Amino acid sequence: MSTFGIDDLPVRDELRGKSPYGAPQLDVPVRLNTNENPYPLPEPLVERIAERVREAARTLNRYPDRDAVELRTRLAEYLTKTGGHSVGRENVWAANGSNEVIQQLLQTFGGPGRTAIGFEPSYSMHSLIARGTGTGWISGPRRDDFSLDVAAAERAIAEHRPDVVFITSPNNPTGTAVPPDAVLALFDAAQAAKPSLVVLDEAYIEFSHGDSLLPLLEGRPNLVVSRTMSKAFGAAGLRLGYLAAHPAVVDAVQLVRLPYHLSAVNQATALAALEFSDTLLGYVEQLKTERDRLVAELRALGYEVTASDANFVQFGRFADAHEAWRKILDQGVLVRDNGVPGWLRVTAGTPAENDAFLEAARALEKDLGDLTDPMDLTDLNDQRQERGA
Repeated sequence: MSTFGIDDLPVRDELRGKSPYGAPQLDVPVRLNTNENPYPLPEPLVERIAERVREAARTLNRYPDRDAVELRTRLAEYLTKTGGHSVGRENVWAANGSNEVIQQLLQTFGGPGRTAIGFEPSYSMHSLIARGTGTGWISGPRRDDFSLDVAAAERAIAEHRPDVVFITSPNNPTGTAVPPDAVLALFDAAQAAKPSLVVLDEAYIEFSHGDSLLPLLEGRPNLVVSRTMSKAFGAAGLRLGYLAAHPAVVDAVQLVRLPYHLSAVNQATALAALEFSDTLLGYVEQLKTERDRLVAELRALGYEVTASDANFVQFGRFADAHEAWRKILDQGVLVRDNGVPGWLRVTAGTPAENDAFLEAARALEKDLGDLTDPMDLTDLNDQRQERGA
């Protein structure tokens, strides 16, 4: 058998020895590891999708609307209705998932010889897409409680003068939100240093206790708000992300987008989902209640829990998070080991799914023993390095 592998190919040096992004896809009774919305789309929406896709299918011999005009118009209406700030079609761009939105932003404003900064732990795809676009990545600091250390972040921006700054609110995997004054402070720091493009990733904003920071776009052409339909809309399989920004940013990303990048079927499906936004946001309210229940019951069991504004909860602390993950899996429940030393993350599911997880968490709390002994963060990082996480 040939031993020829990736590293034998003439791949770029920064890709050698790396692993692709991915969460375990295991056949278990309860899957709470990828922050999906657990509720299937309501049957009337399924029927509406079928109608719209049927209409689109009649013209699949033609390319789709290259600029997704109708979709961007409806997304702008949704943002205006729910985000506390009026935006028009010219302020909105859409792509195949928020990851493609981020990729297009880094292709446009990052790239070889340029850098981006994020404050970690945070969404790991920011750094992975940066690497894929040849953008240098800078890992900025957070406090031990995972909140954003604004003063330290300002110093990092002043020192490194990045071309792109990522702020994730609510943050993944910790669930913590970033207050408006912190975003404004980092935005001002970024403009003083370069100026730079600041990307506010609001993938989970519909689950937040607070409001969207969309109004901060006013008068700030270098600020972008990134969103997704995967979470609140329960449409992870659709792959539809979008951004709101100054029209000049929308024009700029079109310099790098592939021609006809959004299929007619994707556009039709997204338009149907937007017709049912009120219904889908009702499911969000149920998930917020379940999320808060998970936080309360995990704390009652003695776990340390990070306050969450998302549809997931980070809990710990574990001397060996991966072993804790395995023991929960043994109970038929799949949660996420993100590699954050001492912590695991669980997605808020249906009440029955959450009951199953909490039962596994109770069994884990009784079984772990020294796995839940408190550890210094330095020790946790050392352990993470030892196991290659």
